[in-house]
Amino acid sequence: MPRPTHALSIRTVTYGRLFHFFHFFHFSRHFKTTKPSHFRAKINFQNIEIEVRKLHRNTINLSVKKNLKKKQTKNTQLSEKMAARNQTKDLKCATHLLNDKFRNMTEEKKAIVRDLGFGGLMHIPPLRVDHQLLRELAKNFKIGENKLRTGYGSFHITPKKIGDALGINATGDLFPEKVDYKKLSESDKIIYRRFQGKTLKSLTDDMMEIGVGNEEERLMFKRIFILYIQMAFLLPTTINKISPVHLVPIFEMEGIEDRNWGGHVLTFMIRGITDYQEKKKKAINGCLFALMIIYFHLSKNKRNNRGERPPKPWIANWTKEQLVKRMNEEREETLDSPPEEDQYFYGETYEISSDELDELLGENVQKSAAEGDNQADLRSTEGRYVSSET
Repeated sequence: MPRPTHALSIRTVTYGRLFHFFHFFHFSRHFKTTKPSHFRAKINFQNIEIEVRKLHRNTINLSVKKNLKKKQTKNTQLSEKMAARNQTKDLKCATHLLNDKFRNMTEEKKAIVRDLGFGGLMHIPPLRVDHQLLRELAKNFKIGENKLRTGYGSFHITPKKIGDALGINATGDLFPEKVDYKKLSESDKIIYRRFQGKTLKSLTDDMMEIGVGNEEERLMFKRIFILYIQMAFLLPTTINKISPVHLVPIFEMEGIEDRNWGGHVLTFMIRGITDYQEKKKKAINGCLFALMIIYFHLSKNKRNNRGERPPKPWIANWTKEQLVKRMNEEREETLDSPPEEDQYFYGETYEISSDELDELLGENVQKSAAEGDNQADLRSTEGRYVSSET
């Protein structure tokens, strides 16, 4: 009887399933026959097994690469999601930028900054501020009464407290609400157009690069710094361009150090919190960092007599480590830990060799079950917020 050459079925160890006929055809198609009905051949099963193993190894390698890529993608997404809980785009608090630029500023420029009345801001350390805490402060701010309601009692927020916290002036006249472009002189109109639409980055670059060798340069540095300090810290928004409210002070340069900067900061912050509480905006404009320092300082020193209270500015009495510790304490007391699925990060790596192929194939199901158990154990770990100190 003729022996058909196409009916060979090869049993493999792949997940306990039969190897598909197509794969045998892939190996057997290289054999040439002139008389198929009478052809007999000895097939080297060892060679076929080697080919099968190679195909399986390639298939598994591809599968592992895909799975690893999926896990890496999920890992990245979870990392971003975790970071978004504390660092989001719904508010801005650029303490790192502020600290870095002061540190790299020339002594001549630092002297000008102090003359403008902003020397207290040099005490602000580089922090990764917990944005969730800042949002909680905004939610607990009572609009109309200007009171911050906390577990330590209610604190009345005033321009003076803003000034005491940050070391800025809080007396004198407030700035106008907006610039009346039509009333500007021709030279001021040129200045207005120069800065209109500028980004924080371009302002920062200009501030660090400009010289202060003559009076004209010093005046321009003052204008640039005032725009920068408002955008980066005192009147921050989530829009990375100069707002009309930022432009107002640079046309009030005479006696600018005596203007009510505390009131300027508070007015803008109240407007931002109001829009947030009334659901007009998801973002929160304003210097919520000042609100946090007021809360930390008053709650810590509430029982102290006036003579025992730390000197001004209040921010100078807080080290970076103390602020990080207090933020962590507040988070543990008032904020929920992340959902379980956010606390698990994939970290497995795989190496597959031909020697381990049979073992891998035979133990695949058991290994998957074991990984599932490990995942459950990891998810039970309690989540903790850790503030970056870099």
